[in-house]
Amino acid sequence: MKPLHTFRGVVMSKPVSKTVAARPAVAPAQAKVRVGREVAGRGGKGVTVITGLPLDAAALEALAGQLKRACGAGGAVRGDRIEIQGEHRDRLLVELGKLGYDAKRAGG
Repeated sequence: MKPLHTFRGVVMSKPVSKTVAARPAVAPAQAKVRVGREVAGRGGKGVTVITGLPLDAAALEALAGQLKRACGAGGAVRGDRIEIQGEHRDRLLVELGKLGYDAKRAGG
């Protein structure tokens, strides 16, 4: 019988999980939230990146869905960052401000 936890034929001692480590709870106004734009590694397509949110993975997914609907664009959660397709920094700053986050524009 094949062991339950294998990865490319290698037996793992315990299952591999893709969870982000839990962070201590920080009030939204105290978090250093930055909203920037990146194009690296995307074939010249720009994405708006939100970093510094003091949320766990489930809350990040929920917030990402809310922000994607506000912008009318796609996006994803990558680790502890939210990526929204396209240039939406100004709109995201307003939306995060409504939610109580003191977000600042990062980059140029």
